[in-house]
Amino acid sequence: MPQKVALVLSSGGARGLAHIGVIESLEAQGYEIASISGSSIGAVVGAFYACGKLDVYKEWALNLDRYDVFKLIDFTFSVQGFIRGEKVFKALQEVIKDVNIEDMNIPFAALVTDIQGKKQHVFESGSMYQAIKASVAIPTVIKPVEVDGVKYIDGGVTNPIPVEHVKRHEGDILVVSNVNAIKPYKKPFADKQLAAQEAASYNQKIQAFLSSWSKYLPGTTEAEKKLGFFDLLNDSIDLMQDKLTSLLLEKFQPDLMVNISREACSTFEFYKAKELIEAGKEAFQEAVNN
Repeated sequence: MPQKVALVLSSGGARGLAHIGVIESLEAQGYEIASISGSSIGAVVGAFYACGKLDVYKEWALNLDRYDVFKLIDFTFSVQGFIRGEKVFKALQEVIKDVNIEDMNIPFAALVTDIQGKKQHVFESGSMYQAIKASVAIPTVIKPVEVDGVKYIDGGVTNPIPVEHVKRHEGDILVVSNVNAIKPYKKPFADKQLAAQEAASYNQKIQAFLSSWSKYLPGTTEAEKKLGFFDLLNDSIDLMQDKLTSLLLEKFQPDLMVNISREACSTFEFYKAKELIEAGKEAFQEAVNN
């Protein structure tokens, strides 16, 4: 019988695409993923795996370029966040239908934060999309998600690695995929000429997009400030989560720890899907060999 795995997927923005590489490596090595928990992007990847649609999500992510990612950011003017966070999930629901968590192929838990109650909360039933939308609601950036009168934000705020919430089975091993590791990142070789051409095309499209927003955002400078603010806030949250991650891993020591460098990409660089998935596979192999 294959070795069963209780898999935990960390928060970490676009770096979470590396979780796909870890999952594919586990399956390639003959492991059976029997349960899964995730926080923020870890909840997204975990949910799509648990409902049997990770291959569809992977294909969708691999087809995103930089401009596609930018178009999926639905800016809004709100004191609770300047991104609605609805457009990307609407696009996903066109290819992956919503399901109830309790009807998934394996036990799944999505970690979110009850901001008014000042505590973590775990979704183990109900709408998959409701749970993962709440889990990725970065505070002050993406608007909180309200469920049954309770406002939820990013699960990574209170628990970036929800080890204690993954369902355990007799004889399983605990595997953690952490995409926020403080370690150097070895960037793969890239075609510089092709990269320059893609960047030029991207910049041209972005300028056209920003022009259409001119009545809301006075020129490109203001938009750049918004994106700069986002990056600054996200980096601050990452640093805060480092201590939480260390404490959790000291208390719940996994049987296999897969570490992907936090330098692999920034929060919104989902267009790097191919590179990140490979980074997950390489990190898994490194963890197995050590």
